[in-house]
Amino acid sequence: MPRPNRRELLDYLAKAGAALGAGSPAYQIAAASPASVATMRISRYEMIRTHVPWHERLRDIAILNWRRENMDVPHSPHTVVKLYTDEGLMGIGEGGNEAVVKSMVGRSPWEFFYNDGLGGSQTAIYDLLGKATGLPVCRLLSPNPKKHIVQAYWSLSYPPDILAREAKLGASQGYRVHKVKIRMWEDPVKQAEAIFASVPSDYRVWGDANHCWGSVARTLHFATKLAEFPGYFGIESPVRSTEEYRQLKGKIPLRLAEHWGLVNPMLAAREGLLDVHISASPTLGRTIAGQSAFAQMYHIPLWDESSCWSGIGLAVQAHQAAAYPGIEFTINAAVTAEDDLVKEAFVMKDGLYDIPQKPGLGVTVDDDAVDRYRVR
Repeated sequence: MPRPNRRELLDYLAKAGAALGAGSPAYQIAAASPASVATMRISRYEMIRTHVPWHERLRDIAILNWRRENMDVPHSPHTVVKLYTDEGLMGIGEGGNEAVVKSMVGRSPWEFFYNDGLGGSQTAIYDLLGKATGLPVCRLLSPNPKKHIVQAYWSLSYPPDILAREAKLGASQGYRVHKVKIRMWEDPVKQAEAIFASVPSDYRVWGDANHCWGSVARTLHFATKLAEFPGYFGIESPVRSTEEYRQLKGKIPLRLAEHWGLVNPMLAAREGLLDVHISASPTLGRTIAGQSAFAQMYHIPLWDESSCWSGIGLAVQAHQAAAYPGIEFTINAAVTAEDDLVKEAFVMKDGLYDIPQKPGLGVTVDDDAVDRYRVR
């Protein structure tokens, strides 16, 4: 396959990124890059499946939580992706379909910059192009990214004593926001009591009911009680239908969040039904850029939960949150696992994470850990 020339590359970026315009950072950076960067091709790839056990302190209760959800999840599964170029560069990512990744060989990584259809393997494209241009990923996405972001600690619906221990651990590691799963097998009020008895006064919590409360009346009952704790500030997915959210309007003393699209975003904005949209599974490229733009326009922030289970995913979330002003929080679910598969520590300080400024994602795959947890 012939190498793409600079004119072809810029034409592609202008068309593919039409929603962002030819003045987008990626277009300008590609235009200013050396010819070798503009014309490089993907030469080969690796995809390595791993199963990382849950951390010993949580292993039994985490597995029990998943089984109560009718899921057998004895470990945290990851597929590490490595993309190599004919210029000797390597980009790392997580997830994706091997047939799709295989079809990228011989083509320019720039072709895939806006391609949301790649799934998680698009993260390797981000890393590769950041390394090729000498820029952090957030700078590819925005001309003026934030220097740090707010990351939330994450927990399943554990008994109050275990949640208190986790919250205390999160606070000791520099976290000041904590997302907690709410389920019917635990009392969320007792969970909240235990948490706030164990953390500093500036520690904040939001709960994720994942629709388990099942009714407006139950939602109002629990939300009213949880709002009595000064640090409890939000409820995610308490009910399912648009009509139920209409019934909750103006009655919930907490910020009300729902996953993007479960309630029509325009309708939610017009009627004032939601305070927050959740972005997940994983959301990259033009999709997250569009959601962030909507969040800014309608003053309904975005909480990004799209890539939260490994150090690679955490870096992706961080760069997206730095680049897109509509994103208020990201989450760290990798704290539940034995290893996050990268060498660099994810250091929080006073509730903030400083965005890596090295080229690409700014994290390095721990190949020894990947080999240790590889599915053979």
